[in-house]
Amino acid sequence: MNLFSSFDPTTNLSLSLNWLSAMLILIFIPPMYWLIPSRLNMLWIIIIMTLHKEFKILLNSSLKGSTLILISLFSFILFNNFLGLFPYIFTGTSHMVMTLALAFPLWLSFMIYGWTNNTTHMLAHLVPQGTPGVLMPFMVCIETISNIIRPGTLAIRLSANMIAGHLLMTLLGNTGPSMTLWILNILLFIQILLLILETAVAIIQSYVFAVLSTLYSSEVV
Repeated sequence: MNLFSSFDPTTNLSLSLNWLSAMLILIFIPPMYWLIPSRLNMLWIIIIMTLHKEFKILLNSSLKGSTLILISLFSFILFNNFLGLFPYIFTGTSHMVMTLALAFPLWLSFMIYGWTNNTTHMLAHLVPQGTPGVLMPFMVCIETISNIIRPGTLAIRLSANMIAGHLLMTLLGNTGPSMTLWILNILLFIQILLLILETAVAIIQSYVFAVLSTLYSSEVV
């Protein structure tokens, strides 16, 4: 057992069964959507409607239901981030395999749609308005590179933020047995604060991922 064993999908039985933790979301969905409405149900509906209104403004699209995939993406990442805070549950979003699998198909579909239907609009995005003629070739190179690395930045941002907090909590937790009682109380207080911080990070990172995906999609319309 080493420090990074908790982030290894093949820790148990040499099989990547830990990825099945993403399916635990299904346990929480049925009572929320298919049984008697509860306070949790009403809270989630308020969150979804708020996100729908915001994404609709950002997308600037008349297509009905265009925000559905982005709200679903937010929900999926949020549940996975939260489940990773529970003991002995694998955090799928702390791995590039999952985050890149979410970001790359979205970005690729946006690019294919944009370059196929709005080629002139996509070419205009490569040169910002008011750029001097001498700098235009450099701006095209810079904008092209920044466009290509977008799925990588989305994936790395999410996985790095999720793994950093977990790693810090693991490092502090491993020092507990060698501490005195009063220092252990301070450590426990710090761990609680870190857990609250990780809860906020779980919400913020899922929101950032969904909003940036929305902004990228609005550029190709």
